Amino acid sequence: MADVTRVKPAEVYPRVKSGECLLVCAYDSDEAFRAMRLEGAISLREFKSRVAGLPKDQEIVFYCA
Repeated sequence: MADVTRVKPAEVYPRVKSGECLLVCAYDSDEAFRAMRLEGAISLREFKSRVAGLPKDQEIVFYCA
């Protein structure tokens, strides 16, 4: 597993828009996801359903409050 690095939203947003990285809202609750969703983010539930098919070198950014 790679090291965890804190990043600023302004650094991540262009990479999410270009498809370079995947943005995941790290809440188990669908209600919390709807309340805290950032543009381009997917839910933790969707991430879990897609994780097996993601490229091993895919950059993934998780966020929560």
